[in-house]
Amino acid sequence: MGAKHGVDTPGKYRATRDLLLRHRPRLAVPAEGPLEAPGEGGVRAARRLSLLLDRGALAIQGPPGSGKTFTGARMICDLVRAGKKVGVCAVSHKVILNLLREVVKAAAEEGVAVRCIRKPEKGAVAEPGIAVADDNAAVRAALRGGQANVAGGTAWLWAREEYFEEVDVLFVDEAGQMSLANALAIAPCAKSLVLLGDPQQLEQPIQGSHPEGTAVSALEHVLGGPGTIAADRGLFLEETWRLPPAICGLTSELFYERRLLSRAGLERQALLGGGAFAGSGLWFVPARHDANQSASPEEVEIVDELVRTLMADGVRWRDRYGRERPLRLDDILVIAPYNAQVADLTARLPAGARVGTVDRFQGQEAPIVIYSMTTSTPEDAPRGMEFLYSPNRFNVATSRAQGACIVVGSPRLFEPDCQSPRQMKLANAFCRFLEVAREVRIEPRAAEARCES
Repeated sequence: MGAKHGVDTPGKYRATRDLLLRHRPRLAVPAEGPLEAPGEGGVRAARRLSLLLDRGALAIQGPPGSGKTFTGARMICDLVRAGKKVGVCAVSHKVILNLLREVVKAAAEEGVAVRCIRKPEKGAVAEPGIAVADDNAAVRAALRGGQANVAGGTAWLWAREEYFEEVDVLFVDEAGQMSLANALAIAPCAKSLVLLGDPQQLEQPIQGSHPEGTAVSALEHVLGGPGTIAADRGLFLEETWRLPPAICGLTSELFYERRLLSRAGLERQALLGGGAFAGSGLWFVPARHDANQSASPEEVEIVDELVRTLMADGVRWRDRYGRERPLRLDDILVIAPYNAQVADLTARLPAGARVGTVDRFQGQEAPIVIYSMTTSTPEDAPRGMEFLYSPNRFNVATSRAQGACIVVGSPRLFEPDCQSPRQMKLANAFCRFLEVAREVRIEPRAAEARCES
């Protein structure tokens, strides 16, 4: 059809072609200009637009803590209330299940009769409100027979030919991680598409070698280059419910063209009695070492001392409502770029400490984030500057923090000898962090942290 009549024509696969062509969402009531009405807010705009989709594709960019899953779940509830069938897809079963759980929760709150089913990984079991099916045909039968009005599955389910327009709207969660090619393959299963995600966070996992350009995600394709989506092409959820102003300011500046704002009340989130780390914001703790690559015993010592300092008697956490309580071990996320450093930190820190790579903690949050950079110099980085200095990974690591983000690292990481504009761009976020962060020196096993004047 495309070769004979052109791609941008009426007919089948309208939403698929709109996504490919980066068209403005096609609505039952056509309009021009920004999709979000003045003073409407992203969540209300998303719920309104979901009911107006007319074989179009709506992209929603949700920065850290902006309520992407909350928004998607309530859009799905509105569609079900209107008698629509909804599909949910993502690159992993975990992401799909997370959104379906939020749908069940939202449905209970809003009195919507949602019946969910999913085609899960082997060994998965049903849970309240979410049935499971062990084959693709069973999901389709449940949708057609009325046993389900919301169905979840990976691309292996939705890309099947017999699923053509099986649902009214397909939600692609974490669309910043799904390749454009895969998104186009699954799009025909629905009359309209909703893309949820943020291309400024972790990219799609890729294995093997692929031609240049094939790695672009569906949301990256829609954005077309800028860091945030244009107001007339999609929705940008501009309020974070997680980041206090002291952290949100830098995150917004570096990654979101200054469009991300901290929700009122988040300025109350702070550490109390935390010594050099009292309050909220960004800190840098220098660690002197040489020739470290994927593990740094020096940083393990410093992080251990940091955790002990923060867990001392009298250190409290105050949330956005002004409520105070003693700081707990699970209030601290310890992140490192390499598995070897994660293993060493896990062995050294108290049992129950939350330690992992950036990938493990995407979507999670905690009052305190400690990020151990591990490598001594850019030249020592095992996977090169592209990995260690990845703006997306730095964004995810630092934006988990509700109050304090503490980066532990070699000062030489902030003095890279850049050989290209690309390397300069990679190093920019780190250098800017150092400019605005408060520096605190920690001596391993020292009794206290000492602020550098």
